[in-house]
Amino acid sequence: MRRSLAPGASEAARLAAWTELDTGPIPGTDRVLRLVRRDDEFLIVVDGMELMGSHRSGSERELAALACEELRGHPAPRVLIGGLGMGFTLRAALAVLGPQARVVVAELVPAVAAWARGPLAHVFGDCLDDPRVEIRAGDVNRVIQSGPEAWDAVLLDVDNGPRGLVSRGNDRLYDAWGLKRARWSLRPGGVLGIWSGCPDRKFKSRLQRTGLRVTEHRIRSERPGRTPHVVWLARRPGA
Repeated sequence: MRRSLAPGASEAARLAAWTELDTGPIPGTDRVLRLVRRDDEFLIVVDGMELMGSHRSGSERELAALACEELRGHPAPRVLIGGLGMGFTLRAALAVLGPQARVVVAELVPAVAAWARGPLAHVFGDCLDDPRVEIRAGDVNRVIQSGPEAWDAVLLDVDNGPRGLVSRGNDRLYDAWGLKRARWSLRPGGVLGIWSGCPDRKFKSRLQRTGLRVTEHRIRSERPGRTPHVVWLARRPGA
Protein backbone atom coordinates (compact mmCIF):
# COMPACT_ATOMS: atom_id res chain seq x y z
CA MET A 1 0.00 0.00 0.00
CA ARG A 2 0.96 3.64 -0.29
CA ARG A 3 2.56 4.91 2.88
CA SER A 4 1.43 7.47 5.45
CA LEU A 5 3.98 10.17 6.07
CA ALA A 6 3.66 9.57 9.81
CA PRO A 7 1.12 6.87 10.79
CA GLY A 8 -1.23 7.87 13.59
CA ALA A 9 -0.51 11.59 13.39
CA SER A 10 -2.76 14.34 12.15
CA GLU A 11 -2.34 15.45 8.57
CA ALA A 12 -0.67 18.69 9.70
CA ALA A 13 1.85 16.76 11.80
CA ARG A 14 2.55 14.31 8.99
CA LEU A 15 3.44 17.12 6.64
CA ALA A 16 5.39 19.17 9.18
CA ALA A 17 8.77 18.04 7.85
CA TRP A 18 7.76 18.75 4.25
CA THR A 19 7.29 22.00 2.38
CA GLU A 20 4.04 22.27 0.47
CA LEU A 21 4.63 23.57 -3.06
CA ASP A 22 1.15 23.47 -4.54
CA THR A 23 -2.28 21.85 -4.38
CA GLY A 24 -4.69 20.62 -7.03
CA PRO A 25 -8.38 19.72 -6.64
CA ILE A 26 -9.43 16.24 -7.77
CA PRO A 27 -12.35 16.63 -10.19
CA GLY A 28 -15.57 15.06 -8.99
CA THR A 29 -14.48 14.97 -5.34
CA ASP A 30 -13.94 17.38 -2.46
CA ARG A 31 -10.33 16.21 -2.04
CA VAL A 32 -7.08 17.75 -3.16
CA LEU A 33 -3.66 16.49 -4.15
CA ARG A 34 -0.68 18.16 -2.52
CA LEU A 35 2.81 18.40 -3.95
CA VAL A 36 5.36 18.48 -1.14
CA ARG A 37 9.14 18.58 -0.98
CA ARG A 38 11.82 17.65 1.54
CA ASP A 39 15.39 18.30 0.39
CA ASP A 40 15.56 16.76 -3.10
CA GLU A 41 12.59 14.40 -2.62
CA PHE A 42 9.10 15.19 -3.91
CA LEU A 43 5.82 13.51 -3.00
CA ILE A 44 2.27 13.77 -4.22
CA VAL A 45 -0.04 13.12 -1.28
CA VAL A 46 -3.75 13.01 -0.50
CA ASP A 47 -5.07 13.17 3.07
CA GLY A 48 -1.54 12.66 4.35
CA MET A 49 -1.03 9.46 2.33
CA GLU A 50 1.71 9.23 -0.24
CA LEU A 51 0.47 8.43 -3.75
CA MET A 52 3.81 8.67 -5.51
CA GLY A 53 7.33 9.82 -4.81
CA SER A 54 10.31 10.92 -6.85
CA HIS A 55 12.69 8.50 -5.10
CA ARG A 56 10.70 5.26 -5.53
CA SER A 57 9.62 4.27 -9.00
CA GLY A 58 10.71 0.69 -9.66
CA SER A 59 7.30 -0.93 -9.96
CA GLU A 60 5.86 1.94 -12.02
CA ARG A 61 8.70 1.51 -14.52
CA GLU A 62 8.16 -2.24 -14.52
CA LEU A 63 4.52 -1.76 -15.50
CA ALA A 64 5.61 -0.09 -18.75
CA ALA A 65 8.64 -2.26 -19.38
CA LEU A 66 6.71 -5.53 -19.03
CA ALA A 67 3.72 -4.41 -21.08
CA CYS A 68 5.64 -2.67 -23.86
CA GLU A 69 8.02 -5.58 -24.19
CA GLU A 70 4.96 -7.55 -25.34
CA LEU A 71 4.68 -5.11 -28.27
CA ARG A 72 8.19 -5.57 -29.62
CA GLY A 73 8.04 -6.02 -33.36
CA HIS A 74 4.84 -4.03 -33.68
CA PRO A 75 5.57 -1.31 -36.27
CA ALA A 76 3.39 1.45 -34.82
CA PRO A 77 1.74 0.55 -31.52
CA ARG A 78 -0.86 2.78 -29.87
CA VAL A 79 -0.48 2.89 -26.09
CA LEU A 80 -2.80 4.49 -23.53
CA ILE A 81 -1.45 5.29 -20.07
CA GLY A 82 -3.90 6.10 -17.30
CA GLY A 83 -2.27 8.54 -14.90
CA LEU A 84 0.70 10.82 -15.50
CA GLY A 85 2.07 10.62 -11.97
CA MET A 86 5.72 11.63 -11.99
CA GLY A 87 6.29 10.32 -15.49
CA PHE A 88 8.10 7.09 -14.63
CA THR A 89 5.69 4.83 -16.50
CA LEU A 90 5.72 7.15 -19.51
CA ARG A 91 9.51 7.36 -19.66
CA ALA A 92 9.88 3.59 -19.34
CA ALA A 93 7.38 3.04 -22.16
CA LEU A 94 9.18 5.45 -24.47
CA ALA A 95 12.46 3.66 -23.81
CA VAL A 96 11.02 0.40 -25.18
CA LEU A 97 8.72 1.64 -27.96
CA GLY A 98 9.90 2.46 -31.47
CA PRO A 99 9.80 5.79 -33.30
CA GLN A 100 6.37 5.18 -34.88
CA ALA A 101 4.61 4.51 -31.58
CA ARG A 102 1.95 6.84 -30.23
CA VAL A 103 1.50 7.22 -26.48
CA VAL A 104 -1.54 8.97 -25.04
CA VAL A 105 -1.48 9.82 -21.32
CA ALA A 106 -4.84 10.59 -19.70
CA GLU A 107 -4.52 12.69 -16.54
CA LEU A 108 -7.59 13.62 -14.51
CA VAL A 109 -6.03 16.30 -12.27
CA PRO A 110 -4.91 19.39 -14.23
CA ALA A 111 -2.41 20.36 -11.52
CA VAL A 112 -0.43 17.14 -12.06
CA ALA A 113 0.19 18.04 -15.70
CA ALA A 114 1.18 21.56 -14.63
CA TRP A 115 3.64 20.22 -12.05
CA ALA A 116 5.26 18.10 -14.75
CA ARG A 117 6.37 21.26 -16.53
CA GLY A 118 6.95 23.20 -13.33
CA PRO A 119 8.50 21.99 -10.07
CA LEU A 120 8.82 18.39 -11.35
CA ALA A 121 10.32 19.28 -14.74
CA HIS A 122 13.69 17.83 -13.74
CA VAL A 123 12.00 14.51 -12.86
CA PHE A 124 10.21 14.33 -16.21
CA GLY A 125 13.21 15.34 -18.29
CA ASP A 126 12.29 15.82 -21.94
CA CYS A 127 9.66 13.06 -22.20
CA LEU A 128 6.73 15.46 -22.54
CA ASP A 129 8.39 16.99 -25.62
CA ASP A 130 8.72 13.60 -27.31
CA PRO A 131 6.71 13.76 -30.57
CA ARG A 132 5.21 10.35 -29.78
CA VAL A 133 3.46 11.71 -26.67
CA GLU A 134 0.05 13.32 -26.25
CA ILE A 135 -1.30 14.43 -22.87
CA ARG A 136 -5.10 14.41 -22.58
CA ALA A 137 -6.82 16.11 -19.69
CA GLY A 138 -9.62 13.97 -18.35
CA ASP A 139 -10.73 10.59 -17.08
CA VAL A 140 -8.93 7.62 -18.62
CA ASN A 141 -12.19 5.67 -18.36
CA ARG A 142 -13.71 7.97 -20.97
CA VAL A 143 -10.73 7.54 -23.27
CA ILE A 144 -11.04 3.76 -22.97
CA GLN A 145 -14.70 4.02 -24.00
CA SER A 146 -13.96 6.21 -27.02
CA GLY A 147 -13.81 3.31 -29.46
CA PRO A 148 -13.32 -0.45 -29.93
CA GLU A 149 -9.94 -1.99 -30.71
CA ALA A 150 -8.24 1.39 -30.41
CA TRP A 151 -5.17 0.40 -28.40
CA ASP A 152 -2.36 -2.13 -28.50
CA ALA A 153 -1.75 -1.57 -24.79
CA VAL A 154 -3.63 0.11 -21.97
CA LEU A 155 -1.55 0.75 -18.84
CA LEU A 156 -3.36 1.68 -15.64
CA ASP A 157 -1.51 3.23 -12.72
CA VAL A 158 -4.55 5.01 -11.35
CA ASP A 159 -5.03 5.71 -7.66
CA ASN A 160 -3.69 2.78 -5.62
CA GLY A 161 -4.78 0.13 -8.09
CA PRO A 162 -7.99 -1.88 -7.54
CA ARG A 163 -8.08 -0.77 -3.90
CA GLY A 164 -8.39 2.95 -4.46
CA LEU A 165 -7.59 5.77 -2.06
CA VAL A 166 -8.35 8.92 -4.00
CA SER A 167 -11.75 8.59 -5.67
CA ARG A 168 -14.45 5.95 -5.63
CA GLY A 169 -15.03 6.84 -9.25
CA ASN A 170 -11.79 5.05 -10.04
CA ASP A 171 -13.42 1.77 -9.03
CA ARG A 172 -15.17 1.83 -12.42
CA LEU A 173 -11.86 0.94 -14.04
CA TYR A 174 -11.45 -2.21 -11.99
CA ASP A 175 -14.94 -3.63 -11.62
CA ALA A 176 -16.26 -6.31 -13.99
CA TRP A 177 -17.72 -3.80 -16.44
CA GLY A 178 -14.58 -1.67 -16.39
CA LEU A 179 -12.42 -4.65 -17.29
CA LYS A 180 -14.81 -5.63 -20.07
CA ARG A 181 -14.57 -2.10 -21.45
CA ALA A 182 -10.79 -2.31 -21.34
CA ARG A 183 -10.86 -5.63 -23.20
CA TRP A 184 -13.20 -4.07 -25.79
CA SER A 185 -10.75 -1.21 -26.32
CA LEU A 186 -7.81 -3.53 -27.04
CA ARG A 187 -6.88 -4.74 -30.47
CA PRO A 188 -6.47 -8.52 -30.87
CA GLY A 189 -3.21 -9.42 -29.18
CA GLY A 190 -3.33 -6.21 -27.14
CA VAL A 191 -2.22 -5.99 -23.52
CA LEU A 192 -3.88 -4.53 -20.45
CA GLY A 193 -1.30 -3.70 -17.76
CA ILE A 194 -2.44 -2.86 -14.24
CA TRP A 195 -0.35 -1.61 -11.31
CA SER A 196 -1.38 -2.29 -7.74
CA GLY A 197 0.05 -1.26 -4.40
CA CYS A 198 -0.52 -4.78 -3.04
CA PRO A 199 -1.61 -8.28 -4.11
CA ASP A 200 -5.33 -8.84 -4.59
CA ARG A 201 -6.57 -12.38 -5.27
CA LYS A 202 -10.19 -11.34 -5.78
CA PHE A 203 -9.22 -8.79 -8.39
CA LYS A 204 -6.94 -11.26 -10.15
CA SER A 205 -9.85 -13.72 -10.40
CA ARG A 206 -12.11 -10.97 -11.74
CA LEU A 207 -9.49 -10.10 -14.34
CA GLN A 208 -9.18 -13.73 -15.42
CA ARG A 209 -12.95 -13.96 -15.93
CA THR A 210 -12.79 -11.35 -18.70
CA GLY A 211 -11.29 -13.92 -21.08
CA LEU A 212 -7.87 -12.29 -21.06
CA ARG A 213 -4.71 -14.35 -20.52
CA VAL A 214 -3.38 -13.10 -17.19
CA THR A 215 0.12 -13.18 -15.71
CA GLU A 216 1.01 -11.70 -12.33
CA HIS A 217 4.36 -10.11 -11.52
CA ARG A 218 5.20 -9.34 -7.90
CA ILE A 219 7.78 -6.61 -7.55
CA ARG A 220 9.75 -6.24 -4.36
CA SER A 221 9.11 -3.01 -2.53
CA GLU A 222 11.97 -0.55 -2.43
CA ARG A 223 11.41 -0.43 1.33
CA PRO A 224 12.59 -3.62 3.05
CA GLY A 225 9.83 -5.63 4.68
CA ARG A 226 6.96 -3.92 2.85
CA THR A 227 4.23 -5.67 0.90
CA PRO A 228 5.29 -6.22 -2.73
CA HIS A 229 3.70 -4.22 -5.49
CA VAL A 230 1.98 -6.12 -8.29
CA VAL A 231 1.75 -5.74 -12.04
CA TRP A 232 -0.85 -7.78 -13.89
CA LEU A 233 -0.54 -8.26 -17.63
CA ALA A 234 -3.71 -9.40 -19.38
CA ARG A 235 -3.46 -10.16 -23.10
CA ARG A 236 -6.43 -10.25 -25.42
CA PRO A 237 -6.30 -13.41 -27.58
CA GLY A 238 -5.69 -12.83 -31.25
CA ALA A 239 -3.00 -11.72 -33.67
